[in-house]
Amino acid sequence: MSHLPGLVAIFALGLAPLSTASSAPININTADAATLARDLKGIGLKRAQAIVDYRSKNGPFRSADELALVKGIGKRAIDANRADIRTDAVKAVTKPAAATSPSR
Repeated sequence: MSHLPGLVAIFALGLAPLSTASSAPININTADAATLARDLKGIGLKRAQAIVDYRSKNGPFRSADELALVKGIGKRAIDANRADIRTDAVKAVTKPAAATSPSR
């Protein structure tokens, strides 16, 4: 019986990754700071808020690699989360050419 608390702790630690793992990739262009902090490995609330602030100021991210432009986010954090990051690739918006009327 003296081993029971230790066994319970080991069992709980074994389940911990299951409770925090996200089942679907996270869209870094739409997720709020709390979601980013919860679902991305090594990203706390402060860094998650920096991602949201950067996105608000500079527009959507085109790739996971652009997260390196956010202060405090490095290649290691990006690589650790690459499989879980989605951007829904932003397409460039182009304006149609102005219609010209034939000259008379």
